[in-house]
Amino acid sequence: MIERALLSVYDKRGLDDFARGLSELGIELVASGGTASFLEEAGIEVARVEELTEVPELLGGRVKTLHPRVHAAILARSDHDEDMATLAAHGIEPFGLVCASFYPFPGELSPLAEEEVIELIDIGGPSMLRAAAKNYAHVVPVGDPAQYGDVLAELRAEGAVSRRTRHRLAAAAFAMTAAYEASIAGWFSRGHVFPSRLTTRYDKVLDLAYGENPHQQAALYADHDARAHLFSGVEQLHGRPLSYVNLLDLAAGRGLLEDLEGPACVIVKHANPCGAAFAQSIEDAFEGALACDPVSAFGMVCVLNGPVGERLGGRLAERFIDVLYAPSYADEALAPLRAKPGTRILAGPDSLPERAREVRGVPGGVLVQDPDSLPDDPGDMQVVCGSPSEAQRRDLLFAWRVCRHVTSNAIVVAREGRTIGIGSGQVSRVDAVRIALDKAAAHGHDVGGAVLASDAYFPFPDGPQAALDAGVKAIIQPGGSKRDADVVDAVQGAGAAMVLTGRRHFRH
Repeated sequence: MIERALLSVYDKRGLDDFARGLSELGIELVASGGTASFLEEAGIEVARVEELTEVPELLGGRVKTLHPRVHAAILARSDHDEDMATLAAHGIEPFGLVCASFYPFPGELSPLAEEEVIELIDIGGPSMLRAAAKNYAHVVPVGDPAQYGDVLAELRAEGAVSRRTRHRLAAAAFAMTAAYEASIAGWFSRGHVFPSRLTTRYDKVLDLAYGENPHQQAALYADHDARAHLFSGVEQLHGRPLSYVNLLDLAAGRGLLEDLEGPACVIVKHANPCGAAFAQSIEDAFEGALACDPVSAFGMVCVLNGPVGERLGGRLAERFIDVLYAPSYADEALAPLRAKPGTRILAGPDSLPERAREVRGVPGGVLVQDPDSLPDDPGDMQVVCGSPSEAQRRDLLFAWRVCRHVTSNAIVVAREGRTIGIGSGQVSRVDAVRIALDKAAAHGHDVGGAVLASDAYFPFPDGPQAALDAGVKAIIQPGGSKRDADVVDAVQGAGAAMVLTGRRHFRH
């Protein structure tokens, strides 16, 4: 049974109703400074912490609840005779519920001066909530206004809060204090790109239908200190709940789309583009991306950077699309698309937020790296043989941008602003070339005069030679192999052009 509750919160949302509900159940309320004033103004009877401690707030409010009469009342175990005897000897009454929230910490992106940020570090609130969570077997720890309703409902129905609920609230409380400390540690570590201890805080954005497979659970979390995340500003207009794979594919598609100029479309399967194109209209861009590999596009994630009108909406509705993403849709476009129950229709911004550090799990830990987001400057690239035309230069740059987003080993064959063959995820680069060429041939694309991009250097001339024999007339690749001269000789001997970027783009 709860006879006494301690309230000390920054976030006053719903506090008056919660406190009034506790009071109506006969629970005595004790509150600190601003919380006590808020409740008094709401007409709720409350005792002040300084009445309990017999010590006023000190150091301009820095010290209010850091006192043995507060923390002993939280940490005492009601089933330990020695604990209860100690409280009785000192005239301390235990708390059965602690409700605490913290000053909002501004995080790494704060524009405030250092002194102002330091003053926002809450000491008393986290200390009380952690103490209550540690003693959850005897105390109800409440740290979020969203928990008020459930706690009151259980108290009204059962006269107490179950151990199972208290355990769940304790887990939430420790997660809250851990996240708070991580924000503070991140702020102190700013400027240290890879500190000796990596502390992160992620907040849940979305529960997902399932993980990589239906038997796996999953959710989307966002970096608390990021200005925005993958799903910022995105609205789901139709379809089933999103899955883990849907979001991986969506991230891959939007990432590539952001690198393309003009009306553009990217079609993704298993986090790899199976078609990409830019054109004079968004309709033509879709047709170009689809034509690259219409077989692989079955069950596609289709990402567009232009509005979907009636004609394009009807065309899209003819295909099996798992996820469709565009900035906006005409009503006439949505009608046929919504007739497909399986299509998840998303509307959102055509640009992504700034990319954070990439974190990937490995057994027993994580790998952390900067994102591969540094743009490639065409001015830094070197033409080592041949003389590519202006149209070829555009296609080379387009193919190179697409190649950055294909799983290594990656090869992209392109022509006239659209991909016509993609080889991805191969353990041999020459195999990736052959797959890209075979894809192009299988779908009736003319490779004559096309360009080819490779995400890393060619270790031997065999890969370029296969492309040259098929009709490729220009190649772009990082260079850096011991056999670069042999590769250049092969390209030059075929009367083709080659550009070296000086930078590779592995993607695993």
